[in-house]
Amino acid sequence: MYKSLSLINMDARNSEPVIEIVIEQTAIPSPHRSSLSIIEQSLISILARLHAGYFRISLALCSQALLWKILGESPDDAHALRRMFRMLPSIAFVLLWSLALFSLASLSLLYILRCLYHFEMVKAEFLHHVGVNYLFAPWISWLLLLQSSPFITPKTMYYLVLWWVFVVPVVVLDVKIYGQWFTKGKRFLSAVANPTSQLSVIGNLVGARAAAEMGWRESAVCMFSLGMAHYLVLFVTLYQRLSGGNSLPAMLRPVFFLFFAAPSVASLAWDSISGSFDNPAKMLFFLSLFLFLSLISRPSLFKKSMRKFNVAWWAYSFPLTVLALASVDYAQEVKGFLAHGVMLVLLSLSFLVSLALMVFTALNTKMLFLENDPYV
Repeated sequence: MYKSLSLINMDARNSEPVIEIVIEQTAIPSPHRSSLSIIEQSLISILARLHAGYFRISLALCSQALLWKILGESPDDAHALRRMFRMLPSIAFVLLWSLALFSLASLSLLYILRCLYHFEMVKAEFLHHVGVNYLFAPWISWLLLLQSSPFITPKTMYYLVLWWVFVVPVVVLDVKIYGQWFTKGKRFLSAVANPTSQLSVIGNLVGARAAAEMGWRESAVCMFSLGMAHYLVLFVTLYQRLSGGNSLPAMLRPVFFLFFAAPSVASLAWDSISGSFDNPAKMLFFLSLFLFLSLISRPSLFKKSMRKFNVAWWAYSFPLTVLALASVDYAQEVKGFLAHGVMLVLLSLSFLVSLALMVFTALNTKMLFLENDPYV
């Protein structure tokens, strides 16, 4: 933009006015600076609305990657469905694993930036009785991604180092949460316990399975016992107040699916520790199957939460996937018609739900970082 100034002077020789035009250039806003400002404002807005509950997405994708890996490693005498997965091109699994890695790395980077720019919000989330439980979710996701990796085997040093990197934060959070339960007693636990509290248990069980896969049986048993001891306390507490689901907003009731996620992961962990899907693993699988049937027989519980898309919908995928994983191990051990039928149904549900969530998320990206989105 240009600005013109007219100055009138009198020439001494001819007394005629002389007009001098002075051209002054003002600052022009740079399109490059403007676009950077918009991007920066959008990023700050996203960081302010992001919370650990968004790691539901990575939980779902990383567990799907582990499921595809296990199905692809089926033995020759496996069910036809598992043999079909073994025949799929390896690039399909690598693409799924890469998608899980990209989503988890992106969410982790955004959350690190949130810690830097909005530390007070992160602190409030850490002190929240629901938000703190989802701080386990990124570490669970990394452990699942590590177990499903097509590039790192459990016997390598890289696997061991990464296992320590991902397990130490889980143990630190254990000390914080379980220490409060122990020192503050029953009244405190009854006040803060909710379905998302089971993520603390799942973190220990996933870490136990990862340790068992690399042959660290003592470490696996240690983490398994730590998780199961607190799961028994938590299960009794939640079971007694199951009808009090109104403590969570209606749109967040998909987190009730975590009720059967914990025993499913426990079944998988014990299978890796013992080396076979024996009676304790079967008992845990049957418990998770019973809880799953109990929840889906009450569709009215989830009716309000399904009216409008929300990131909480991703809470359906991870529990279904780990239940399907447990059914795969159970069918391999039992080799019966009914066991394979249950496996087929659960695998189909897991695939369809995960695919549907990807489609809904792609179609409703504007619904992802809402101002009124709560911690869970």
